[in-house]
Amino acid sequence: MADATMSNVLKKSGKEIQAGWAKDLAAALPAGKGRISAIELEQQTGEFLKLITAAAEHAKASDITASDFKPVREFLEGVSRSRAAQGFTSDETATFVFSFKKPFFAALKAEMGKDADALAEQTWKATELLDSLGLHTVKTFQKSREEIINRQQREMLELSTPVVKLWEGILALPMIGTLDSARTQVVMESLLQKVVDTGAQIAILDITGVPTVDTLVAQHLLKTVTALRLMGAECIISGVRPQIAQTIVHLGVDLQGVTTKANLADALALALKRTGSSLAK
Repeated sequence: MADATMSNVLKKSGKEIQAGWAKDLAAALPAGKGRISAIELEQQTGEFLKLITAAAEHAKASDITASDFKPVREFLEGVSRSRAAQGFTSDETATFVFSFKKPFFAALKAEMGKDADALAEQTWKATELLDSLGLHTVKTFQKSREEIINRQQREMLELSTPVVKLWEGILALPMIGTLDSARTQVVMESLLQKVVDTGAQIAILDITGVPTVDTLVAQHLLKTVTALRLMGAECIISGVRPQIAQTIVHLGVDLQGVTTKANLADALALALKRTGSSLAK
């Protein structure tokens, strides 16, 4: 049976609850000032109050996974995603739900203060419900933050691995910093897509800015070379310094069949020769 008491209190004291809630929210989120307007906050609190009132009227229990609470869940998920995008913390985001308790419990007390047992029962039910909604909000926020961080990391990787067209049919990818599995994947995707877009015959991987080369880095380079060959493009690795050459030999990494050059200029000269192009003097 639907919780008539909770629903009735929300209907009867909705405006007072919203006013107190919005006031407490504004006071609890000083760091968020400027990131969300008072009008937007009023709209969000009003929408939540409307949805939670409808859910409390029809739901058979305080189980937020029930279909009656779906609109409430979806609304809070939207709030969480927007808070994550605006730079709010998880605490500030959770406060949106948890700060609802104070004005709502005050309304419950005003309505049922003379019946201690009924008040305790309704307060406990409301606590379970709001805690569950608060946790759902935090989980959504954390997932959204992870998605934002992963996207930003990927964008940074893409910016740090620019594919440059040096000449007709010749691409170059200067790599700077550590080369790990995630970055190798971005390198391959960017380079292969550029090969498709330009119809390049040769791609130069310049590792001058790669501080060290170990077995894992060498394997990543070989994977990129293999992928390029499958696309019908030849790969030249430039920037192979004496220290890196010695390290590769010491590690026993087989680079047989892979063309290497000491610097980018030599690699470009070789690429021009193989494509039948030449620099005008």
